[in-house]
Amino acid sequence: MGLNDGDSLTYRDSGVDIDAGQEAVRRLAPLARSTFDTRVLNDIGGFSGLYGLGSLQLDDPVLVSSTDGVGTKLKVAIMADRHDTVGQDLVAMSVNDILTQGARPLFFLDYLATSKIAPEKVEIIVGGIAAGCRLAGCALLGGETAEMPDFYQGSDYDLAGFAVGVVERSKIIDGSLIGLSHKIIGLSSSGLHSNGYSLARKIIFDRMGLTIDSPFLGETVADILLKPTKIYVSPVLSALRRQEVHGIVHITGGGILDNLPRVLPHSCRAAINLKAWEKPPIFDLLREEGKLDTLELYRTFNMGLGLLLIVPENEVDPVMAIMEDHRETAQVVGFIEPREGEERVRFFSAEAL
Repeated sequence: MGLNDGDSLTYRDSGVDIDAGQEAVRRLAPLARSTFDTRVLNDIGGFSGLYGLGSLQLDDPVLVSSTDGVGTKLKVAIMADRHDTVGQDLVAMSVNDILTQGARPLFFLDYLATSKIAPEKVEIIVGGIAAGCRLAGCALLGGETAEMPDFYQGSDYDLAGFAVGVVERSKIIDGSLIGLSHKIIGLSSSGLHSNGYSLARKIIFDRMGLTIDSPFLGETVADILLKPTKIYVSPVLSALRRQEVHGIVHITGGGILDNLPRVLPHSCRAAINLKAWEKPPIFDLLREEGKLDTLELYRTFNMGLGLLLIVPENEVDPVMAIMEDHRETAQVVGFIEPREGEERVRFFSAEAL
């Protein structure tokens, strides 16, 4: 019996093209190499990635890890057939998370699952991941591309990412040093980042009846909704090297209302001045068109703040100067006060703190 009888099936007959997968790997290798540093010990194509820790020059290094995806923002990318920015979203969601503990990202792994591997499209997606890794200063150490035709349909795909960083044990930021009168500095977001898209899509496409190419806030719907998530690694690590930062909050799912309490000591409450920063127009539009109340807004969207830094009062000016040096828009948006009852975040409106 021959190896390929006339009526025998191949993997391609079931919808999986091994040759396309190999072509994708060939295209992705240079993208990954563009992120490598001297601690990467092997090339793309092995069963795993190797990363040396010996040259980190830390007394008591602690590894910090996080994993995340892009969520239904991918639906927008698929509708627009624009895939060059969602890779940065993927990297940002994980590296910003490990940054909250004071960790410097070391390497990143990605997982891309799709109904059918199109090497050119995969190259564009992973090109965005590599660009995000360069912004974060970490190596794209490896990844996986899975072709699953019976699981995903048509042009659907999904992304997951995994970041590993390192911090000196004595410099771990866990919120325990946060005290009364500490100030809260907000770093601007680029828009929705990667959260709240199920609600945003329902409002924009279903309630407003817009299409992906409709004019929208001076651009198009695709332009606004596909703005990539900011990566805050460079300005924040610069501040950590020189100043005291006692708490860092990444504003993701749950918004300010749910994320800020995650770093607060039990006895503290955060007071946030809703007039302290300028909200991008997309949030006012979503509020008006969706008839959303304040609680829903601030539990779903970042409202124009992607990261919060909690610092002693005497550190405000130096930290703000560092943010300005990095061309990062930052404002003092609140302060820490004694907790009263169960409330962990208090919103107020004032012209000045």
